[in-house]
Amino acid sequence: MSASTRRVPLRKDDRKQFLEKVLSNLGLNIESIFGLKPQVEMLETLKGKIYVVNGRPIFVEFENDVFPTLSFDQCISRLPKVVVDMGAVPYICNGADVMGPGVVDIQGEFKPKSVVAVVDVKNKKPIAIAKSIFDSKTALTIKKGKLFENLHCVGDEIWTVIKEIEDRRKS
Repeated sequence: MSASTRRVPLRKDDRKQFLEKVLSNLGLNIESIFGLKPQVEMLETLKGKIYVVNGRPIFVEFENDVFPTLSFDQCISRLPKVVVDMGAVPYICNGADVMGPGVVDIQGEFKPKSVVAVVDVKNKKPIAIAKSIFDSKTALTIKKGKLFENLHCVGDEIWTVIKEIEDRRKS
């Protein structure tokens, strides 16, 4: 893995602590999806830590934020959605934050600093995971400035490492 530095399995206590963090930050019980004793490995990259659960790269930890990777559909489907116009897509996919003029709609409710999925208006496909700066009601009314901080997007370093892991699983 070109962008990674090392991949290590988590010990029992570290795994338990990580699973509790996912539950508290995202409200997601990983054991209900992957079984009572999922194998959790941590892969360090320059951008953050990628957590591989039972061989699937599904979470990232960066600056104390834990969020799902774009490949973890079961979690993304539960997140609030920020729908952006097609003009904003190339900027967001290059790492830009989500700005007010690009937001077309907001689906679901959230508080400030919540994790949301950013989807394009045409295909409704997730293109980024972002952290909200405002709550959902306020974000709907703001038409200028930054509304969401881009955490992970299509084409970034995390995306590249995830694709390498998934390609190895398939072969």
